[in-house]
Amino acid sequence: MEVPFLNVRSQNVFLKKQSLAAVVKILETGDFILGKDVRLFEQEFAAYCGARFAVGLNSGTDALFMSLMSLGIGPGDEVICPVYTYIATALSISYAGATPVFVDIDPRTFTIDIADLERKINKRTKAIIPVHLYGYPADMPRIMRIARRHNLKVIEDAAQAHGACIMARGGESRKVGAWGDVGCFSFYPTKNLSGCGDGGMATTNNKRIYETLLMWRDQGRRGKNRYVHFVKGYNSRLDTIQAALLREKIKHLDAWNEVRRGRAHLYSRLLSGIKGVTVPFESSDTGHVFHLYAVLVGNRDYVHAKLLERGINTGIVYHLPLHLQPAYKEMKHRRGDFPSAEKTAKKILCLPMHAYLKESEVRYVAANLIEVMKKNADKEE
Repeated sequence: MEVPFLNVRSQNVFLKKQSLAAVVKILETGDFILGKDVRLFEQEFAAYCGARFAVGLNSGTDALFMSLMSLGIGPGDEVICPVYTYIATALSISYAGATPVFVDIDPRTFTIDIADLERKINKRTKAIIPVHLYGYPADMPRIMRIARRHNLKVIEDAAQAHGACIMARGGESRKVGAWGDVGCFSFYPTKNLSGCGDGGMATTNNKRIYETLLMWRDQGRRGKNRYVHFVKGYNSRLDTIQAALLREKIKHLDAWNEVRRGRAHLYSRLLSGIKGVTVPFESSDTGHVFHLYAVLVGNRDYVHAKLLERGINTGIVYHLPLHLQPAYKEMKHRRGDFPSAEKTAKKILCLPMHAYLKESEVRYVAANLIEVMKKNADKEE
């Protein structure tokens, strides 16, 4: 059996008729730039997240970058982010002219380590960017309490967590993207809510931030006069065709996430207790959406290769934490500076996960992983 790691085709085939109709409508009207579908999708996505406003942008990276700019963060400022994440989290800080300050991760959740976060706060700290990694929410209630105590802004990197939620006080479930000052999402084709190209979104409950984001994404313009520019803005608009396609997909996002959760829980039942395999942690007060199903295994590269021989495509992601990336060599970090991140990066293995993954494929992957791990027992470090 051949099991792909990802499947970006099936949902597009499923929605082919609706998607083609939406694209044809735009082609016929010529409503290409900041068209009606952009405005409608912004409203729909904001409502989905439980936020007042949403601004469509051309990528998740720009959502982070524009959010920092809209909060007035720049040279001389420090912004805290986890060291184990996709590099775009840190790059957005660098683009704004600020300095990223790396923090280790919780070895169970792979999200930002709260104790290390508190240790890194100083007078130059202006913001925190927690990352909801692999679809698992960071501990936003604690992060927001810390941020309020130190008068810091919070930008949620929710690029991998569309629809993930956290239980708030009083038993209310609140989606990611509505906790911090701004929430940032990506619609890259592999995401839970995926476009057919690049795209991003920033959500906020603050009208001033919303209006500032609108300016930054559209070359500094505001109002009806298109030739007056109030800031040196950027061309970072969500394409109308992408918005139209995403409007069709968001109708199915919760159902697709439920499939992911079901497949993930089946993986965990089959793999729990297997020597050398650590399944993803999930607490009772969070709603994990399993953008990726990430396990920890000993002798990871050997396991990855052996599974590939059996037709199982797995993913090795973020194998080099940010402090060891050549792009950030000027920060002069060394191996050992962030032990949890380094240990995770060495052992992480992502099993096939998508909304069209079959139960039979999950069972095939799990059975083969168990068999490989038994043969791997004498190779573990």
